[in-house]
Amino acid sequence: MTMSLPTSGTARADRHEQAVARYLAAWNARGPQARTKAVAAAWTDGGGYTDPLAEVRGHEGIAAVIEAAHARFPGFSFRLAGSVDGHHDTARFSWELVNDADGSAPVGGFDVITLDGEGRIRQVLGFLDRVPAA
Repeated sequence: MTMSLPTSGTARADRHEQAVARYLAAWNARGPQARTKAVAAAWTDGGGYTDPLAEVRGHEGIAAVIEAAHARFPGFSFRLAGSVDGHHDTARFSWELVNDADGSAPVGGFDVITLDGEGRIRQVLGFLDRVPAA
């Protein structure tokens, strides 16, 4: 078995952090055009998103899930909660959905992403840790 090590652990970590930054930018994009552009920057063409409430593939499906979250929580933004942990083509991180007006964060979760060779997301597996009652 041959094992290949990255030339720089920092470069590998930066790759994961940059992918998560693009991911959060897509979730925070306001308006259809900005959202379409941000989703295309973050995900591969056939990329997917799966959480307890949705399972979609492709940019249009992902953008629709993001739009639905904005409709359900207007005036909220997604933010990283903690640090990004990653290895190889996989990263994990926690996030919160924060009320822009008062800073409360009624929704929180944990996502695992897999990346392609260029650092774009192939798949997201999302878990909801904190969700308000309906």
